[in-house]
Amino acid sequence: MLADPTVTISFTLNGEAVSVAIEPRELLVTVLRDRLNLTGSHIGCDTTNCGCCSVLLDGRAVKSCTVLGVQADGRTVVTIEGLARNGEQTTLQKMFAEEHALQCGYCTPGMLMCATDLLSRNPRPSEEEIKHALAGNLCRCTGYIPIIRAIQRASGQEPRSSHP
Repeated sequence: MLADPTVTISFTLNGEAVSVAIEPRELLVTVLRDRLNLTGSHIGCDTTNCGCCSVLLDGRAVKSCTVLGVQADGRTVVTIEGLARNGEQTTLQKMFAEEHALQCGYCTPGMLMCATDLLSRNPRPSEEEIKHALAGNLCRCTGYIPIIRAIQRASGQEPRSSHP
């Protein structure tokens, strides 16, 4: 008789305790999208190049296409759906809208998660630090300038970015 090919993992997801049965080889992005119906983390490249699937794992931005679901067991995961609290967007989310730092929106969840991680560790990053934090995220629409400006404004700084 074959053993059950699933394992049950438990973790905190967007502030709520969850348990889910998964296959040990499932990626975290697949667990989030297909098992828990949180589709904000996008699958853009399947090669870890685009950053669209970025989430916070114990407060740090990770590409959820490079993390096995079982690695989330006992940990804390925040997805784009969990950034706003009580229906209120974060300052960073508001600045993305005000600076037109989103166009097609496909990269936006990953950009926001990486920027959230950056600002939690460095509340007033330089333009170079912002660019470094976003280096693993691709955007095909904005040219990055509005994204950098939004992060600068969210950190209380005047936007200075003119070129990526």
